[in-house]
Amino acid sequence: MLAISHDTFLLLDAVVTIIGLIVLITRFKFHPFIALIIAAIFLGLTSGMPVEKIVKSFQEGFGGVLGFVGVILALGTMLGKLMAESGGADQIARTLIQAFGKERVQWSMMLAAFLVGIPLFFEIGFVLLIPLVFIVARRTGVSLIKIGIPLLAGLSVVHGLVPPHPGPLLAIGVFGADIGKTILYGLIVALPTAVIAGPLFGSFIARRIPGSPSPELVEQLAHEPEASDLPSFGVTLVTVLMPVFLMLLKTFADVVLPDGHMIRAWLDMIGHPISALLLALLLALYTFGHARGFNSKRILKLLDESLAPTAAIVLIIGAGGGFKQMLVSSGVGDVIGHLAVNAQISPILLAWLVAAVIRIATGSATVATITGAGIVVPVIELIPGVNRELLVLATGAGSLILSHVNDAGFWLVKQYFNMSVSETFKTWTAMETILSVVGLVFILLLSLVV
Repeated sequence: MLAISHDTFLLLDAVVTIIGLIVLITRFKFHPFIALIIAAIFLGLTSGMPVEKIVKSFQEGFGGVLGFVGVILALGTMLGKLMAESGGADQIARTLIQAFGKERVQWSMMLAAFLVGIPLFFEIGFVLLIPLVFIVARRTGVSLIKIGIPLLAGLSVVHGLVPPHPGPLLAIGVFGADIGKTILYGLIVALPTAVIAGPLFGSFIARRIPGSPSPELVEQLAHEPEASDLPSFGVTLVTVLMPVFLMLLKTFADVVLPDGHMIRAWLDMIGHPISALLLALLLALYTFGHARGFNSKRILKLLDESLAPTAAIVLIIGAGGGFKQMLVSSGVGDVIGHLAVNAQISPILLAWLVAAVIRIATGSATVATITGAGIVVPVIELIPGVNRELLVLATGAGSLILSHVNDAGFWLVKQYFNMSVSETFKTWTAMETILSVVGLVFILLLSLVV
């Protein structure tokens, strides 16, 4: 019988575990939270970790991720809910549509989604802005797909690449990247990527698949609030972009001021994602709440409602953190790191590839990001000088690829746009894949400069 080395065994073990994880989620319809716990414990047991370390290791990974991301998710969701209810998102979209005019309405939809998507989950941003797509299509006579694809591209690209979204934040935590630099590079990569996958691809594919909304949905969604009831464009923009501005300010202070400087210490605290989002939320309580005539009881109710849909996501992220920790503790990560070094594959390309494979298999961008980051993180120790921020972006870009029938987003888009499965592949799936591949190209170009 052939004796296999410990490294080869660990690698096979990881492959079997990840295939098992995918089968549990896709074939047996296990909830990803439960599937990730089972996969983590299985990996711990089969890789020869001491039994007493297995659960402890999972617990550390779970707590380590949620201690950071859980708080941010809650604050970001509350901010998003207030923006939605006050009509702030509506105001951004209306102002941009007025500014761009009817001929370039697809560009305004992409920019509106880009801005609104910064504090919002993809699904929430989608449900929030979809009535606008119907209203604009009805008012301008422009095809639904030509307006809708740029909106989806704007939302999806910030979801995958720009903190404070959970995917990029998780990867920042795993890779030890700088949040301000990640936001800056993320915006540099995300905007041109969204332009190519959004307005440009949208205009091309709309000639073949114009899309026709279902009359019932239009009837239900396309009612327009009074413009006088909405918060102003300036107020909305300041509130939504405040956390991003504070996080960038922190990075600027870290570059300009010496370590130990009092102003730098204060800006580091204010620009930390938790404080930045908290300050933006406190401002939103006034700008999107009291200033809109909401009383304290209504605001409290809205904040309560906002948290319920994120519970499952928080648990999946925590379990993903536990699984990632198991990959590291069992030594699997080190083996993959050495392999990557020997194969001389670019760590950025490796991060993208790993995340892409897991995304295609599980359908979850968040699971792809956290598992991908856990697999690639040991490479940083072995290849000095890897840009950690670009690794975050590459993992995020990989996690967007080829959304298909195992992704909830695929069915969401299919239903709202009233398309067949094959039309959804030609529009939504193609757009997500363009985002992923074009994003990788821009990240690799940026790696030549930074």
